[in-house]
Parts: sequence; structure tokens; C-alpha cells
Amino acid sequence: MEKREYLYKILVIGDNAVGKSSIVKRYVHNFFTERYKATIGVDFAMKVLNWDQNTIVRLQLWDIAGQERSRQLNRVYYNGASGCITVYDITRPDTLEAVAMWKDEIDKKVQLPDGKPIPCVLFANKCDLIDNSENEEDNSAHIISKEIMDEYSKKFGFIDWFLTSAKENTNLDVGARRLVSKILENKDSTEMCIPARRTNDTLSLKNSTAKSEGSGCCRR
Repeated sequence: MEKREYLYKILVIGDNAVGKSSIVKRYVHNFFTERYKATIGVDFAMKVLNWDQNTIVRLQLWDIAGQERSRQLNRVYYNGASGCITVYDITRPDTLEAVAMWKDEIDKKVQLPDGKPIPCVLFANKCDLIDNSENEEDNSAHIISKEIMDEYSKKFGFIDWFLTSAKENTNLDVGARRLVSKILENKDSTEMCIPARRTNDTLSLKNSTAKSEGSGCCRR
């Protein structure tokens, strides 16, 4: 039987320095560094999944800048997306507060062909910092119960949420697989599938540029 191949555009969004680029690098290249350069505009990566015996799924990951000055331009990049990973930093409560804004923006700017929101998962990133902290008081300031996060995720329309760590490679594959499962089970979303074309196993992205700036710092 001839294999079916799908190419889906996945947005990776969230505030600045929550670990979006680190998540993408770990998930795609199994690479992590404590230093990074802040993304300006958008950066790209491709992940190929041998989903089952008859299906290959190619994920075109769009790592979207989180800086406020890039916000207006970011909306241009949302078109044609089939799914979304929204990221916040578990050590910075303000980035969780911003999640609602990011999700609302996505819901308004891109929908499935039937008008429904595209599937989104929520990554509570840098959980390794909580686990490794020796100060229990600091920990208690950042830990949010599963029940509260379940309610929060449901309230804002996420299909699921995951504690993640790019440094420890925690739940990145699980979370991405949950998102892809939802995309594949939604018949309407397959209409947004970009025909997978192989060119030396790479994807050419025309009229797209990504720049980086800033000094290196810790990022999970």
C-alpha cells in the first residue's frame, strides 16, 4: 500500500524567553544549549514522523517571536496553520497570564475550514527548574495544581496541557503527538494539508526570513 504523506504547519507561540526555540531544537534535533539568541520574526524547523505503517506526517514548525514589537508582524505568519503549541515559563507567572492573549489572537486569526479553532496544546515549560530547586518556598510560588491547570486549559480551549522541559526532554514528544492526533482525527483539518513534496528531504520556504539578536542567556 502506498504511504500517505501529510505536511502540517504548526505554530509555536508564547512570550519572549519562555523556551520556544529550545523546545523546537530539542524536539527536532535532540539538541539543547543554555545559550540562545532571541528569535526575531520567525524561524523554521521540520520534524518527520513515521506515524504508522501507512502514514508519514511532516511538521513544519514555525517558531514565532514573542517580543511585543514583533506582535503585529506575527499575525502574518498564522495563515494556513493546522495546529499550535503555546508555551509559558513555569517560573514566570506573568507568562501564564499572557497565554490567554496568545490563544485569543490565534482563535481570531486562523480557523479550520469549518470555522472552528485550530487544535492547540499548552506547554508549561522549564519544569526541570522546579524539580531541581532546593528552596521549597520558591517552588510553592510556581507550582499550580493539576486540577487548576486542567480547568485553565479547558477554559481557554486547549485540547490538553503538559509539564515540559527542553533541557530534560520532558513530554515534548508526548505533547506533540497529542496535537498531531487531534489534527489527524479532524477531517476538516486535512483539507489544510500541504502536499508533501520531497526535495532532497528538505523543505524550501520561499519569501521567509528569520533573524536573531541579543546576548546569550539561560533558556530551557
